[in-house]
Amino acid sequence: MTEAASEMDLDTLARVVTYQFGPDGAALFDDPDLEVTRSTSGRPRQIIAPDGRLVTYSTKGRFTLGLAGGRRLHESLPHPDYRVVIGDESEPFVRDGKNVFAKFVQDVDPNVRPGDEVLVTHHGGDLLAVGRAELPAGDMLDFETGMAVAVRDGAED
Repeated sequence: MTEAASEMDLDTLARVVTYQFGPDGAALFDDPDLEVTRSTSGRPRQIIAPDGRLVTYSTKGRFTLGLAGGRRLHESLPHPDYRVVIGDESEPFVRDGKNVFAKFVQDVDPNVRPGDEVLVTHHGGDLLAVGRAELPAGDMLDFETGMAVAVRDGAED
């Protein structure tokens, strides 16, 4: 079931996004044409904008990012918030939706914890993908093996 987002829906969901991504994360819902899909019980499931899926509201009470939502957060969040930065070597693979491995991480927001939704960016600043952090920030920089980010959506230019 899809419907236009009500003011009450957006107020409630904006509180969740502010909790999860900080006050600048509220820019995620700065669009009058948002639609909300709902589960059969009426719980909000996905928030969709004209440019694509922004987020999915999980049963755990947190958002998982879609690429359109990642683009909005990339523009609104100050660097390095919620970012994992990689270099040229793994850029085409991550853009194509492949996972990020620790040995390719060049920089990361020091506050990233496992399970956090993150933006994967190129050292030049381009958004390459969105996904879930699998390691804490310090380990992403220290480890030579292991998955750092489980990529959900690649930018696929």
